Amino acid sequence: MDTGAEQLTGRTAAELAALVQAGKATPAEVVAAHLARIEALDARLGAFQLVRAEQAMAEAEALGRRPAAELAALPLAGVPVAVKDNIDLAGHPTRRGTAGTPDSPVEADAEPARRLKAAGAIVVGKTRMPELGLWHFSESASWGATRNPWDPERTPGGSSGGSAAAVASGMVPVAHANDGLGSIRIPAAWSGLVGIKPGRGVVPSGLPEHWFGLTVNGSVATTVADAALVFAVLAGRVPTLPVPEPAGRLRLRLSTKVPAAGVGVDRAVLDAVAAAGAVLAEAGHTVGRGDPPYHQSLALPLFQRWFCGVAGDVDELITDPAKLEPRTRAMAAIGRRIRRVRPVTPAPAEAWRAEMARAFDGVDAFVMPVVARQAPKVGAVDGAGFAATMAAGVRAAPFAAPWNLAGLPALSVPAGLDADGLPLAVQLVGPAGSEATLIGLAAQLERLHPWQRLAPELG
Repeated sequence: MDTGAEQLTGRTAAELAALVQAGKATPAEVVAAHLARIEALDARLGAFQLVRAEQAMAEAEALGRRPAAELAALPLAGVPVAVKDNIDLAGHPTRRGTAGTPDSPVEADAEPARRLKAAGAIVVGKTRMPELGLWHFSESASWGATRNPWDPERTPGGSSGGSAAAVASGMVPVAHANDGLGSIRIPAAWSGLVGIKPGRGVVPSGLPEHWFGLTVNGSVATTVADAALVFAVLAGRVPTLPVPEPAGRLRLRLSTKVPAAGVGVDRAVLDAVAAAGAVLAEAGHTVGRGDPPYHQSLALPLFQRWFCGVAGDVDELITDPAKLEPRTRAMAAIGRRIRRVRPVTPAPAEAWRAEMARAFDGVDAFVMPVVARQAPKVGAVDGAGFAATMAAGVRAAPFAAPWNLAGLPALSVPAGLDADGLPLAVQLVGPAGSEATLIGLAAQLERLHPWQRLAPELG
């Protein structure tokens, strides 16, 4: 039943599951083809923290022995996936981007990993991230740099950069990711992928109250249908394919206002938002200009949660602090001082959520940038302190973090290529509970303005 590795890699997750369910490929064939691609590419890209080749093949063979009726009921039957290395995967350590964490295996899967497996997915490995998921790039002193398949001199973004690099290069069709200040949407934007950040509480965290509720689990994928499929699995919902597009006219607002003062936005990014608005207007939606009610006081509760969250991560998860990067230790020290003087309370986030609820009165979604410019070069902030690294992140990607504080759904959608052949993206943001609306709107954009699904082949 060998379909051929060249016919199995590069396909979408939905296509692979359909092949397995129809008996046209076995889970073992699908997984073996993707493991071969990982072996061929990952030495250059550095997407994976670990590859569990033997275990994945054994699990694929076991899945292949299940009755056809059981396979037909699994939405991700035989689909190779990767999970980010800050959630637990039974039998393997959870390193979180740093050698300062224990190297002993954990006993049980985190809920996102469990749900992926229960849906028939085969986890082929865990993906790299910056130390403790702190940054807009995926480089660490412990594990080195992850590179962007579109341009290996650049970062794929962070902190879910390993997941993005694995998907954009076709090493896996979809990957788990999570997002505390943009960590799904930023790498999705710079890697030409669809990245869904669900609203708070929609998907189980696997990271209980991480960064005081800023972090949520989601995925990166090459198509809206694949992203919707994984979202449904993670959220415990029944997948609906093809993805239903909006049934009526939506009220959309284009915004290029920057949440952070003094940050400029590249012309190609602004043009991508305008082009997306034109496509959606032609599709029949009401498209106008309008901005969320950003104000500079937003930075206070965001940074408070971030710094205090880092302090908690270091205190609770790190067994060898000497192996942490200096900027991480500095952030943790400041976070400890902040929480002694001003403990985190729910009120500021609740006030921002209430303000945003009013902003969506008469608005179904905002269309805006994800990032302000193209991905920086690998090593751009090597050796920089936490303040310089933070400032670089704000300049590169200021549009993501407010929606973590608000707890609202947001997703990154590819929007073509710039003059250098690098991906562009737009961000769709909606009110609470609007994941299905945003996914449908993204599907409409994909149909009307399709994108190149995978990065060009590495030479």
